[in-house]
Amino acid sequence: MTESAQSSKPFPLLRNLQFSPLKEGEEQYVLLWDPSGLSTEKLIVPLNYFYLLQFFDGEHSLEQVAAEYLRKFGEFLVPDRLHRLVSDLDDKLFLEGERADAARQAALAAYRNAPVRQASFSGKSYEVDPAKLMAQIKGCFSSKEGPERKDSEHKGQPIRGLVAPHYELKDAGPIYAWAYKELQEAQAPDLFVVLGICHAGLQNGYAVTGKDFETPLGLVKTDRAIIGRLQAAAGFCFDEELAHKNEHSIEFQLPFLQFVSGQAKPITIVPILCSFPPTTFLDPQLHDLRERVETFLKALQDALVSAGRPACIIAGAELAHIGMRYGDLSPPTDFSFHRCMQQDLTMLKHAEEVDADAFARFIAKEGDSRRISGFAAIYTLLKLIGEGKGQVLRYDRGITDQFNSTVTYASMAFWPS
Repeated sequence: MTESAQSSKPFPLLRNLQFSPLKEGEEQYVLLWDPSGLSTEKLIVPLNYFYLLQFFDGEHSLEQVAAEYLRKFGEFLVPDRLHRLVSDLDDKLFLEGERADAARQAALAAYRNAPVRQASFSGKSYEVDPAKLMAQIKGCFSSKEGPERKDSEHKGQPIRGLVAPHYELKDAGPIYAWAYKELQEAQAPDLFVVLGICHAGLQNGYAVTGKDFETPLGLVKTDRAIIGRLQAAAGFCFDEELAHKNEHSIEFQLPFLQFVSGQAKPITIVPILCSFPPTTFLDPQLHDLRERVETFLKALQDALVSAGRPACIIAGAELAHIGMRYGDLSPPTDFSFHRCMQQDLTMLKHAEEVDADAFARFIAKEGDSRRISGFAAIYTLLKLIGEGKGQVLRYDRGITDQFNSTVTYASMAFWPS
């Protein structure tokens, strides 16, 4: 790192990164990456360096960081090593600052100039060839873990909403199919509000894009009229539009939506990423965020009423995240997983009752200790539906690393009362 680069980061501030523990023999490391996709780099650091990153908060100087290292490990950290760590982080756009700001502005301009929101995960998380993708989705429906062959008890009825995972299709595809079978057999509308989670976080609570979404099965068009009303009433929700470029939680829903909708009638979507904690509605310090959430929800509700036709609300959302990858000190045990499952299903009772506030209170009372990543999307779905009844159709989990870290997810469907 050059002297000028060193002096420009006297109080380094780490961006909102994700991490995963790694083990090679007896040695343990941590893998860092950027969930926003602004940086495509990865960095592997030893545990002692990972410990230091908590002090890259914009409030600790490099001298203070070195002092924390001495306090924790009882040895001096050679300044060159610390500067090299800062240099590696900055080079990979893992630190806030001028380089990250410039990269963000360039990426936003490129995204807004692009004709469509291109599929980011086709060929990686699901098949890129249309015929193979259709076969992959059909396989999710016919899998032994997939939905029952018999007709839904709600067949032919209007449907208000769905919750589906946004986990990898190769693992959770049959759980998606439980939800989308209900849509396939329902009296379905041609307008869908598709809610996803922004894993990189959002300052404004919501991020909307007006881009049409490209998938291997064709183009999914956004609803221009509703997008225009949102721009007029809650324009701040477009400030973080770039978040859509590399986020998978909406993209993973679209092939299923296209599959069950078929070619019978054209559909439009309103794509919305969500990110805010359950304490938004309880913590006075989050007053400004609460106002933005409430302003956006009213704007969207008004826009849907003005549209003059029914909409189905789809939330791509996962539930608990437990284990070392997500910050726990030890891997999950069978007992801790089953306890988590019981808590998940109790929590989802509030969703089945379409009680958004009780859903939020349940998670807040836990201190969000199980890291319910899908909270904001499910909460928004419940607020938009307003009333009716829901049902958990299927529940499952995925293992995400060699330490048995676990993500839980469920499929749900909602109908009028």
